[in-house]
Amino acid sequence: MEAAEKRVRTFARVKPTADFAQDMIKFGPDNKSIDIYIKKDARKGIVNNRQTDWSFRLDGVLHNTSQELAYETVAEKLVSDALLGYNGTIMCYGQTGAGKTYTMTGATAEYKHRGIIPRAIQQVFKAIARSVDSFITVRVSYLEIYNETLCDLLATTTNSGAGDVQMAVVDCPRGVYVKGLSIHSVSHEEDALNLLFEGETNRVIAEHSLNKNSSRSHCIFTIYIESRCRAFSEVRCINSKINLIDLAGSERLSKTGSEGQVLKEASYINKSLSFLEQIVIALADPRRDHVPFRQSKLTHVLKDSLGGKCNTVLVANICGEALHVEETLSSLRFATRMKWITTEPVINVTCDPEETVRALEKEIVLLKQELAMHNNLANRALVTYDPLTDVQIAEIKSQIHKYLQGAIDEIEITNVRQVQEVFKQFKLIVRQQEHEVEARLRSKYALIDKNDFATIAAAQKAGVVDVDRHFLGKKERRELGTRTTPISPKPDGKKKKSGKGSEHSKKEGTRSYVSGRDLEAPLLSKSQVTIPIKDLDVKERARSEDTANIDAQPSKPASAEGSQRPSSPPSKTAAFEQFKEECGSEINRIFKENKSILLARKKRSGTVARRINFIKQEMEDIKKALEAQRQERWQQGEYVDETGHLIIDEKEFLLIMKMKDLKEEYRAAYAELQDLKAEIQYCQHLVDQCRNKLIAEFEIWYSESFLIPTYVQKALKPGGNIRPGMIPIDRVTRLEEDEQERFERLQELELPAGPESASFYKAKMKRDQRHTYARTMSSLGQMHKKPGHITAARSKTPRSLLVT
Repeated sequence: MEAAEKRVRTFARVKPTADFAQDMIKFGPDNKSIDIYIKKDARKGIVNNRQTDWSFRLDGVLHNTSQELAYETVAEKLVSDALLGYNGTIMCYGQTGAGKTYTMTGATAEYKHRGIIPRAIQQVFKAIARSVDSFITVRVSYLEIYNETLCDLLATTTNSGAGDVQMAVVDCPRGVYVKGLSIHSVSHEEDALNLLFEGETNRVIAEHSLNKNSSRSHCIFTIYIESRCRAFSEVRCINSKINLIDLAGSERLSKTGSEGQVLKEASYINKSLSFLEQIVIALADPRRDHVPFRQSKLTHVLKDSLGGKCNTVLVANICGEALHVEETLSSLRFATRMKWITTEPVINVTCDPEETVRALEKEIVLLKQELAMHNNLANRALVTYDPLTDVQIAEIKSQIHKYLQGAIDEIEITNVRQVQEVFKQFKLIVRQQEHEVEARLRSKYALIDKNDFATIAAAQKAGVVDVDRHFLGKKERRELGTRTTPISPKPDGKKKKSGKGSEHSKKEGTRSYVSGRDLEAPLLSKSQVTIPIKDLDVKERARSEDTANIDAQPSKPASAEGSQRPSSPPSKTAAFEQFKEECGSEINRIFKENKSILLARKKRSGTVARRINFIKQEMEDIKKALEAQRQERWQQGEYVDETGHLIIDEKEFLLIMKMKDLKEEYRAAYAELQDLKAEIQYCQHLVDQCRNKLIAEFEIWYSESFLIPTYVQKALKPGGNIRPGMIPIDRVTRLEEDEQERFERLQELELPAGPESASFYKAKMKRDQRHTYARTMSSLGQMHKKPGHITAARSKTPRSLLVT
């Protein structure tokens, strides 16, 4: 689908205050413009050219508006487009204390004061409830950028250890994503609000003179929507996401009076907002080729939201007080620059892989039918295009053997599968013959790998091989005084000529065959014994007879042995090897796969790093050559054309072009190296996680298998002493509605905003319960630390209370 070019929509929301400067800030009649007037300062003198009036044109001005009207104006259309497949971004920008968090999240005390995020969640799930032909799944994530560090605000809601993962921003062909950020599936509005409220409690806030609850970080709440529609027997998958961004407020240190950690946080906030403004200026300028998105984590994460293919809306939160007019002007200038950014929203449609497979299978069936029709029209014999059966493979194998023996002159071929099977059978025959030849040679000769330098050195010392690794003849060895000892003492055995060994060495590319009589002394260590081949055959036959006798003996019942445990548990080393082969085979396999991937990434990282160093060295050489060329041109005199442009020779031009290519290659390699480092860090975490999981599972298995007493194991078996009847029956039959459930049902009926607010109040109640539990546990921990005995009575107050 072609993308229609659009501009970023910008709105200004004025914080209601009793000290609103009506004489300085004026709104247009259409509520789309803001005019600001400042009186001239008489203390500056008569000559004062400072600007005193400004006018800003936006898409809307929200003054004394409710949360509901603000949402309908700013976000309702964007969320509706997201349900159709368009990505969307809503961003709140402004000075500290201007109401950004209130606009984005709202106040959880009352339902009507909800912000954009809770209302967007409600709109999405209402659309899902009305949808009939679509299957929609929703997932959410909550990212915090605190002091240029990525934090997952929802990591504490799981026990998977996702909070310990080092997160990183990664570029991919489909856009930008944060590696290590947890994404949670939600099936109801209440689940999504639970995650939102839980993330809100994990945010970093602080107090200063302008705001008692100042956000000290940038937060991005993302809603991922996946919709599958069935139409015309095809399954389409529409993916979209909504980024809801609450930026930290810019601060003037002279007004906030921040110190210590708050001062450090303010410097990081102002720095990242400064980089964001540079990005906006670059995007608004059509002549700029490069936009520095990687200057900060915030701008890198917002790469798709600002310059990508999505609908983008900015809400500039401003204060109407005369004291903050400079910050108001700065926020409105930022909104005006944002308005000049163009985006190209497109619907994100992908095909379902399962449906693609089904379509390809259908196409294969149609092609087979068409081939059969062509064969009938051409009067060909019946040809099947299905995989070969065992009978057909056996027939092909028989024909190949007859062909090799000369019984037939050609092999009958009717389709491509038979051609592939013929080559496969020929390969098997060749491999079988190679193994037979190698086995015959091993029975007569010792086999030396040419890469085995220790063995070759021993052979050279023994005088069997010369310096060039060529086998010496009998006369040559006699001249060197080398005495050989035969492997098998055969008194009547005939001696082989060394010339045959030399011929074998020439035929083999990587291995050499040396007579066993030549290499026995240097090749055998002290622990090895020289045994004749005949003796080996006798011992092998005796061993096989002993094995047969053992197998022939009546075996004892396996149940008697299996029920008995070893008198003492085996060592953990041996038990660990057994665990990896049996119960822990799957975890061990995953561990090995992750480790192999980690090693591959490290190897690739080393290769890329060496490539970068090589490129840097080559760039230095070209730089020196260019400098030499410029010096030579300066000494000989420079030439310019009619337009005044400098004329350079072809050699210097080629050097410049090569330098440009090397710079591009260096940037690409450096970006790949950074991605590889992030992947290596992530893979290392997975390997450590798998290792810990394997050890933990082994400890449980070892305890259950060898350390738990036998009588306990018997009691836990199906026929043991612990039976289902031992559980009190009243615990099973007590299914009537308890007091708490009855209270919650009545609560829904008496909600101030009707049943629609049930999810909001339930999520709020669960959050309050978690906080109450955390505070109770913290206070109990402090009490237990004090000396003396303390008795705590169990509270019988209701778990929640709704005040209307």
